[in-house]
Amino acid sequence: MSDEGESSSARPILLVAAAALVDADNRVLIAKRPEGRSMAGLWEFPGGKVGAGETPEEALVRELEEELSIKVCLTCLAPFTFASHAYEGFHLLMPLYLCRTWDGEVVPREGQEIRWVRALRLADYPMPPADLPLIPFLRDLLG
Repeated sequence: MSDEGESSSARPILLVAAAALVDADNRVLIAKRPEGRSMAGLWEFPGGKVGAGETPEEALVRELEEELSIKVCLTCLAPFTFASHAYEGFHLLMPLYLCRTWDGEVVPREGQEIRWVRALRLADYPMPPADLPLIPFLRDLLG
């Protein structure tokens, strides 16, 4: 075994599930992280940490209801791509799911600002480093 990967493997892996909610006009929902949270002011795809005993899909269903007041069924989440990014204190692994169907109206519940954005305009919004590599995949799919 080489010593090269040891420093990065010493970081804990944080599993976070995210959704690209796509509306009837092919726009993607992004949310601005509120003040007082890490990376406040940056725009991100909704979602959150996968809890103990949860699948990424179950965590996403829970998070979307908690954050945005919508109900999403597991079968409406389509695995799309993922991000793998080394932050200073941890390594983030983030599957991104596409979702075009949900029940309820999107209402932010955690003080976050939300916007429906065309995929071609996502790069205009400052995002956490882990989210940036996801943008080209959404641009290719949604134009």
